[in-house]
Amino acid sequence: MYLDFYGLAEPPFNATPDPKFLYLTPGHREALAHLVYGVREGKGFVVLTGEVGTGKTTLLHTLLQKIGGGAPVAFIFDSTLPFDGMLEYMLEDFGIANAGASRAQRLVSLNRFLIERRRQGQHAVVIVDEAQNCSAATLEHLRLLSNFETPAGKLLQILLVGQPELSEKLARPELRQLRQRIAMRCVIRPLVPEETREYIRSRLSVAGASDPRLFGDAALERIAGYTRGIPRLINILCDHCLLVGYAEQTRRIGRDVVERGIEYLEEGRRPARARGMFWRPARPSLSRVMGGLGAAAVLAGLTIFAAGGHGFGTAPAHLMDQLLDLARGARDLVMR
Repeated sequence: MYLDFYGLAEPPFNATPDPKFLYLTPGHREALAHLVYGVREGKGFVVLTGEVGTGKTTLLHTLLQKIGGGAPVAFIFDSTLPFDGMLEYMLEDFGIANAGASRAQRLVSLNRFLIERRRQGQHAVVIVDEAQNCSAATLEHLRLLSNFETPAGKLLQILLVGQPELSEKLARPELRQLRQRIAMRCVIRPLVPEETREYIRSRLSVAGASDPRLFGDAALERIAGYTRGIPRLINILCDHCLLVGYAEQTRRIGRDVVERGIEYLEEGRRPARARGMFWRPARPSLSRVMGGLGAAAVLAGLTIFAAGGHGFGTAPAHLMDQLLDLARGARDLVMR
């Protein structure tokens, strides 16, 4: 909708985890380096944690690009599955057919597959997203998969990705054996205000903006404060701001547009279309609400008056004129 107006080749703030828009803060760069190293060097278990919306999934897609398309990868999105369900998911993603009906047969088939991939110089990877939802029993079974190894290293690289609660779960006494198998831990933190500023300008530049300073300094400051540096929230709010700016035909996004974008985000009120432009209905004041109630009460009174056997023709003329004038005045007050 607003792409042509702002000179953009594509939407800059989509919520999809497109690696092309990845903005590497020092923290993101360090985490990515650890992930790539852990997979390529066959370290076994690697844990990545971060708050909701900090860019974990985008980082994972970037990791998959860096390790190459030939590496077999199983990406498990539903972490509530029991271990047998996850094992079935792995076999399906790895393309292992006729793995057997029992768990033992499936594990044997998986081991053979991993040995063959290692002979070809490939690193098989299992990514468990939202791993904080895994049960302790499932995590323990995943630990046992790290026993698939050769003298040269682990055959299967397992990435546990989740929110900070994952670290708390891994600290439980019953998971101490798994905790000892974790070779690397990576943490993604929210952006600081300066990183938020550069993040927004970076995405605008990638999207083809001729002026990456489309958002003013005061607007960027407000966005950083409201979103607390969470990239997903930054994307959503900036997208709303561009929509509001387009609606008001504003070439530069200022703090006032951000405030309206926040209102739009929190209340879900889209600008209405009117005369080829947009307008946003004002919030009704108390006087208008009371006026509306007054109009409703008067009209109800007229209905009761008529229903009681007093038709409009039998009511005193001066009383009817006063009631109708009052009703029209209240109606006009509400419609303003």
